[in-house]
Amino acid sequence: MNVLKRIRQLSVKQLWHLSVVFIKQPLLVFPTLNATKKTMKISGDLYGKAHHKNGPANAFRHAMWNILIAKAAFRKFQNVEKSIAWAEKVTDLHEKLAPNSPLETAMDLHNNKMGRQFFEEVLDLSEEKMIDLLQKRAENAQKVTKTSEIEVFREELVFIKKPL
Repeated sequence: MNVLKRIRQLSVKQLWHLSVVFIKQPLLVFPTLNATKKTMKISGDLYGKAHHKNGPANAFRHAMWNILIAKAAFRKFQNVEKSIAWAEKVTDLHEKLAPNSPLETAMDLHNNKMGRQFFEEVLDLSEEKMIDLLQKRAENAQKVTKTSEIEVFREELVFIKKPL
C-alpha cells in the first residue's frame, strides 16, 4: 500500500502519535519514508504480492524495513544504538497504529526485532549482499502457530503460513 494512502487512513489520534515521533527527529522523516518505499520496492521485486501475506516473504520485508530505517538513521547519528532505537520506535509505532491479530502482531514485532539485530551484521555490506543474506534468513524462517512459539526462535525470522 502506498505510504501516503496509508497515512490518509489514520485517525486523528494516530496522526498525532506519528507527528510527535517525527517532530522529535524531523531530519529523519524523509529518510524513514524513503527506507519504507525502498523496502516495499525490493520486497515486491523479489516476492511479488507474497510479502503482503504472513509467510517468509513478509518476514523478509519486516526485517529489511528495520535494517533500512536503521541504516538511514545511522547516516545521521553515526551511532548504532541510536539508529536501532529509531528503527524500533518507528516500526513499533506502526504495529500499534495498524493493529493485526495478536499472532500477526507478535510475528511482525519479532521480525522487526530480528532486522534490528541483523543491522550490525549487515551495516558494512553492499545492498546486494545484505539482500542475499536476508533472503537466506527468510528461506530458513520458522513456522509458528501461536504467540508462545515465537519466543523459541530468538535468532530466526518467523512466519504464520506459506502462501499457496
